[in-house]
Amino acid sequence: MRKSLRSQPQSVAVKGSAVARPTPDPVAGRRVDWTGLLSGAILAAGAIAVYSRTFSVPLLLDDRFSITENLSIHRLWPLWPALTPPNDAGVGGRPLLNLSYAVNDAFGGNAVFGYHLVNLIIHVLAGWTLFALVRRTLRRPVLAERFGPVATTLALAVSALWTWHPVQTESVTYLSQRAESLMGLFYLLTLYCFVRGTGTDDRPDSCDKIAPAICVDPAKRSRLIWLSLSVLACLAGVATKEVMVTAPLMVLLYDRAFVAGCFRDAWRRRWALYLALAATWIPLSFLMTGLHVRGVGFGGGIAWWAYGLTECRVIVRYLLLAFWPHPLVFDYGMFAATPLSKLWPFAVVLAAMLMFVVIALRRWPAAGFAACWYFLILAPTSSIVPIVGQPMAESRLYLPLAGVIALTVLGAYAWAGRWSLAVLAIVGAGLGLVSVQRNQDYRSEEVLWSDTVAKRPDNARAHNNLGLAWSKLPGRSSDAIAQYEQALRLKPDFEEAHTNLGVALAKLPGRLDDAIAELKAAVHLQPGDFEAHSNLGVALAEMPDRLDDAIVEYQTALRLQPDHAEVHNNLGVAFAQRPARLNDAIGEFETAVRLKPDYAEAHNNLGNTLTQMPGRLNDAIAEFEAAVRLNPDYFEAHNNLGFVLAQAPGRLNDAVAQYESALRLRPDYAPGWHELGRSLFQLEDFQRAAAAFREELRLSPDDPLARQALAAALQQAGSH
Repeated sequence: MRKSLRSQPQSVAVKGSAVARPTPDPVAGRRVDWTGLLSGAILAAGAIAVYSRTFSVPLLLDDRFSITENLSIHRLWPLWPALTPPNDAGVGGRPLLNLSYAVNDAFGGNAVFGYHLVNLIIHVLAGWTLFALVRRTLRRPVLAERFGPVATTLALAVSALWTWHPVQTESVTYLSQRAESLMGLFYLLTLYCFVRGTGTDDRPDSCDKIAPAICVDPAKRSRLIWLSLSVLACLAGVATKEVMVTAPLMVLLYDRAFVAGCFRDAWRRRWALYLALAATWIPLSFLMTGLHVRGVGFGGGIAWWAYGLTECRVIVRYLLLAFWPHPLVFDYGMFAATPLSKLWPFAVVLAAMLMFVVIALRRWPAAGFAACWYFLILAPTSSIVPIVGQPMAESRLYLPLAGVIALTVLGAYAWAGRWSLAVLAIVGAGLGLVSVQRNQDYRSEEVLWSDTVAKRPDNARAHNNLGLAWSKLPGRSSDAIAQYEQALRLKPDFEEAHTNLGVALAKLPGRLDDAIAELKAAVHLQPGDFEAHSNLGVALAEMPDRLDDAIVEYQTALRLQPDHAEVHNNLGVAFAQRPARLNDAIGEFETAVRLKPDYAEAHNNLGNTLTQMPGRLNDAIAEFEAAVRLNPDYFEAHNNLGFVLAQAPGRLNDAVAQYESALRLRPDYAPGWHELGRSLFQLEDFQRAAAAFREELRLSPDDPLARQALAAALQQAGSH
């Protein structure tokens, strides 16, 4: 039976040398840990240099669902909505992650600077935690003799290589992957707090021999606090991302490798802690109830064994990226079945790697722990449980990368000694430069998706999203349509590409029928997608004889998502075109502004409809005033407000002010000059009225009414 390793070091006499002792813990005393502070500063400075130009990176891909359209983050208090995000919002089952977005939204809305700043802070904190964890581990009795004297230097090397590594850019620069970095921070804190809580396990309790009934040993109290914090960090990680499920197992493996020496002693001494850590799986099971809605799990038409074989290649690919991070790909695409002939070599390699892990765990526990760190943390996302939409993502390597780097750094030092430190410094600087270059690919959606398409030309989603990026640029609509069509050639049942193609075609003259055909295909593929129905409704509303069909599509969309203000507004616009349904239109607009009080367009549309209802002139004025208050550059609202104020007794001067505001925004709007002239004429300001009618005539020289109005104003001006 193998002898257990205790945390109390055993002195071993070495010929010609002093007795080997573990390096003293510098943070145990009161002295300032200058080397640790300097290391932390270097780590943070490098991270800031790598990510300093990413604060303007736009919202990308899932950011739309996690941030822009995530209604649960738009109010920080009460907390309950932020802690219960919807499953289809990209943050389902991750209340703490969603709460962090709510905090960002409360202080900066959708402005990306604050989100990027928080992401970077989380990453730096994770790097510092990794540094502290590695340094304390190297000073444990098991490793102290070999690595203790250079523990700080080696810990800095591990944490710097990890923090500055290019593969981490996706988890830091892509806002939606805060899930990975925040979970990673809590994962590292869980282990770090455990290490602190077991740092003095074998010290005798000073109270035991004095007055055990009334005396509490400060060391015991400190251990209890740290172990409690470990459980709390684990619980926070559970509320951030599901991969945290492996944390209790990694703590047990760490205990066995570096503290207790065997599983039996680890359990005997800390069974209560492990029960508490395992108890975090209970809330996790509740948070995972909607996992199938997020595209994860069995039943999606993908055989578990086919997905598992594909992940053999993915895991090997992750390992290669750890050592040679090129090419880096933002989106590897959706699951595609691969012939067994192309997968079996990866399965063999993976089996050999796992065999090494098993052997290492028995013969070299420290190395086995680092190797197990890589495989165990990847297991929830890279096993037989299908993630159909994204079988591979570089962000999943965020935390497992630490095990690979730690094993590499310690192996290099064990082989080459201090000579390896210079090489590691050069490698760290090189990785930082590559990270800076990689972050340049994130500077715009167009650049990022162009890069992705170039590296993964068979990725239908990348073509679709490149089309979306181009659709936002002037003069690139034809290029966008070509990308949507390529996406559909690669994946004919790609509902989102049908939708985007339909929306793009609807903006082209003479292509409305083609647009409706594409949007109908999207609805057929995803009858439960409210956005597909909504877009089809918008296209049908462009055809006067299809307005009733548009109303049906809007109503279907609202049955699927009743709280969508924009669809309520669109349905109201459709109802407003039916004189018999003005009351229904008013109801839809009122619902839209209730759901979204800052929705200026809905306020304007409600005001327009109220002007058609007897006795509702003041209500209409209030809605137009709300619209211009919410959006001072809203031309139509200023013009409409001027029109209704001109009908209200004693409000002509206010009407003139609104017309002038509207014409400052659109000075080429001839009818606006006419209405301004009419109001000024009624105020008997004939000189200014003539000037307004003269401007109208300049814009519409063939308008006889403008000529007549100008003549009347000039006549009145002359007679006065």
